[in-house]
Amino acid sequence: MLLESTELFKYIKNGHFLYGVISLIDLCHYNWQVREEWFKWCETIAIEELTKKRAGGMGSIIHTLFHVIDCEQLWINQMQGTAVIKKDINTISSLSDVKTFSIITKPVTQRFLESYALDTGERILEVKSKNGNSFSFTYERIIRHIITHEIHHIGQLSVWSREIGIEPVSSDLLIRDYVRI
Repeated sequence: MLLESTELFKYIKNGHFLYGVISLIDLCHYNWQVREEWFKWCETIAIEELTKKRAGGMGSIIHTLFHVIDCEQLWINQMQGTAVIKKDINTISSLSDVKTFSIITKPVTQRFLESYALDTGERILEVKSKNGNSFSFTYERIIRHIITHEIHHIGQLSVWSREIGIEPVSSDLLIRDYVRI
């Protein structure tokens, strides 16, 4: 359930925070739209090219696409207190594997963001790194990280696309209709 405009006005009085969350939802829709176009782009490319080892990113086009989705579900599941899906990136060998993972992840993220937009409190996630360091992040900061992380890796895909002589997917935010409110 996306916020209707009347609901938006009801909650906007809480200030910049809610407006920021709404904008973050829009940017997630932007990322998902661009991701779907990269999937279509990949359908025109031989699997050998998609799985070829490359410098940067996660080492291949397929693994980089999987990685952004995996990070999205990791953070969302941690914030909502549900089990993180653990998949070994080395078992991902086809575009179908990546698309299926995206189909599973996207609605979970969308439901979380929609419910979070109605939560006016500032929530904090405590995490421990692999080396034992503790960190505290606001949910809003984590959501911003999820968004910018995917945008960063889309840039890597664009570089690889040009290296193999194929026009990359346009990620131009200005020409897209991605707002879903």
